[in-house]
Amino acid sequence: MTAPSDAGTHALSVTRHIAAPPAKVWQVMTDRLTEWWCPKPWTTEIIALERRPGGRTAMVMRGPNGEQNPIEGVILAWDEGQRWVSTDAVNAAFEPTGPFMVGVWEIAPEGEGTRYTATARHWTEEACRQHAELGFEQGWMVCADQLAALCEA
Repeated sequence: MTAPSDAGTHALSVTRHIAAPPAKVWQVMTDRLTEWWCPKPWTTEIIALERRPGGRTAMVMRGPNGEQNPIEGVILAWDEGQRWVSTDAVNAAFEPTGPFMVGVWEIAPEGEGTRYTATARHWTEEACRQHAELGFEQGWMVCADQLAALCEA
């Protein structure tokens, strides 16, 4: 399920119920990121994930045909067991890097399981529309499904 763009934050969002307790979902989300972060057959190499506000994030997503998509940014918020927020607007030295989005990954208890929500907030409506046209909904839902499969196994 995807929420439409919000005029104030230019946001796109996916959400999914996961039939596993929040503690397990959080553990898989944070400790097994390489297994669910991008749609297969793409892979993710985690270079850095400093789990604190101001911490560095760095990874490389690799495609099956040799494509490489390096991502560098910082953690804006890390609320253990609940959510993390990061951006590519600056690198770990707080140097501007040409922002694309602020990402929010969060979980909350729901019934016997967990509600997972991932949101991409963009600086402009144009960037938001571009992200949607690149396949945001399909791609991020595949990632949510991959996360759920790991948690529910």
